[in-house]
Amino acid sequence: MRITISGPPGSGKTTVCRMLGDRLGIDVVISGHIFRQMAKEHGMSLQEFGRMCEADPQADIALDERMVEIARQNDHVCLEGRLTAYMLTRHGIDAFRVLLTADIGERARRVAEREGGDANQRKAEIEEREACEAKRYQAYYDIDIRDRSVYDLVIDTTHIPAEEVAGAIIREAGNGRDAR
Repeated sequence: MRITISGPPGSGKTTVCRMLGDRLGIDVVISGHIFRQMAKEHGMSLQEFGRMCEADPQADIALDERMVEIARQNDHVCLEGRLTAYMLTRHGIDAFRVLLTADIGERARRVAEREGGDANQRKAEIEEREACEAKRYQAYYDIDIRDRSVYDLVIDTTHIPAEEVAGAIIREAGNGRDAR
């Protein structure tokens, strides 16, 4: 089973992806970890690296190509990433594509809890990051991140525990949907 998990920062992508990996016994690939490592290698904060990527698409392109290649080589994987569903669709790679959403206030609270800091500060950072990403995705790939047509399932996680979200994905993926 190949599954993609997409969504904005703080929507629960990484947590749910790891749960799916554990429950289904499949590999897990987290694009955000790769991107953060790339920022660290450049000696930049995530925001600084994102702004650099606005001017130079090579880091984004390399990350997206890597995710597609991992998907091609592995039929049993959960791939977490903002563009993974779009990229696999464009490359004709079968997967069960999931979008997780949540209220911005809840997402900011989750990020502040996970990474520290004030929720209001985190909200501003998330909004800046989302604007930066939306601009890059449109410019590099002609992808409107608001387009949900590539997804098989959309779940608002604002008031749903991650365990329930993972369970819902497993149920839906197993209901005859395209989840190879």
